[in-house]
Amino acid sequence: MQKKLHIKKGDTVAVIAGESKGQKGRVLEVDRDKNKALVEGVNMVSKHTKPNAKAPQGGILKKEAPIHLSNLMVVDPTSGKPTRIGRRLNAKNKLVRFSKKSGEEIK
Repeated sequence: MQKKLHIKKGDTVAVIAGESKGQKGRVLEVDRDKNKALVEGVNMVSKHTKPNAKAPQGGILKKEAPIHLSNLMVVDPTSGKPTRIGRRLNAKNKLVRFSKKSGEEIK
């Protein structure tokens, strides 16, 4: 059974620690085994590449590197600030995530 995480693909998250602290972005991918996520525009690294079919020029490319989930917090949909996540049953008896700050459901 896969472990439940507080972050899912498509969430807007804020970086709370590390070199990219204070930045916000959308989660592109989550690696459950390594507890890391790829966030759009966050934790950029320089990758040196030889010329190939994808990059005929080669050179230095900037790309996102995975960042640990403990350094990320989901952004509250109403206030736009980082918030903790809780889980509860909604009216249809389905388990949903909600913001601890505003109490609003997170899609």
